[in-house]
Amino acid sequence: MRILLRTLFLGLAVAGLSPGWATASDCGDVVALVLQAYPKAQRSIDGASLTLEPHISIPLTLPDGETPFGLVCKIWPAHDELLLVAVPLMDSVEASEDRHVGDIELLVVDRKSLEVRQRLLQPGLMTDDAIAIRKVEFDTGRYGLAPDVTAFGLRIELATHSQATPFNETGLRLYALAGDALRLVLGGLAVAGNGGEGDASCAGSFHSSQVSLAMGAASHHGYRDIIVVERADTDEPSPDKNGECQSHPGKSVKRTYRLRYDGSRYPVPAALKAMEP
Repeated sequence: MRILLRTLFLGLAVAGLSPGWATASDCGDVVALVLQAYPKAQRSIDGASLTLEPHISIPLTLPDGETPFGLVCKIWPAHDELLLVAVPLMDSVEASEDRHVGDIELLVVDRKSLEVRQRLLQPGLMTDDAIAIRKVEFDTGRYGLAPDVTAFGLRIELATHSQATPFNETGLRLYALAGDALRLVLGGLAVAGNGGEGDASCAGSFHSSQVSLAMGAASHHGYRDIIVVERADTDEPSPDKNGECQSHPGKSVKRTYRLRYDGSRYPVPAALKAMEP
């Protein structure tokens, strides 16, 4: 028997905000890319990473299904001369067997010269424990905040291994170029997730949610509003008389939120705040 959870669609469904996901090939020559951004970095003995300080390293691997702690790159369609790069800065001293500690530095790189145009350090985004980081990826949907400002997103998925008390959540952060600076304009918006409690066989009570985003017509402090629509579902599966696991979904609930830029960021409603790494 199996636990029946609703399948989540991790998309941006309306107003042309289809997400663009990162592909490994966008990184090109990983070593050259990293050394251009960190010229003082030294190659590790095993060649698998570059060392910035005695205990801070940059993995030279690309993330895969087993290891999300690698370099993530994505050509930015809104500015296709630019490459977006998420660099994990991992702390080997603070880490343990079941805990990672690290930051992410975001780079906006000229694709031809590999020159770093903008960079922004995001402390703690590669730190996890029992609720582990499963995936890091760029979202280059058309987040047109203003006529001359298009933001890009960074999605971080967290999850547990537990079958009895599953938990999975994807948080979205949006970044925009303002002059010569890269700024965080939206932080910690939960765009998908599921969780609940069960007997790891069938019976239990579970919930899931998915969020879609669209750019609104109204503006505040020069940036357009973001319309957020959340769909929440529940399910209480149980065995039937033949021992087969049957789903018993509840009625879907939809909620709509309007995020207004306050001159610095888009405040996130408490109900949609993501668990930050």
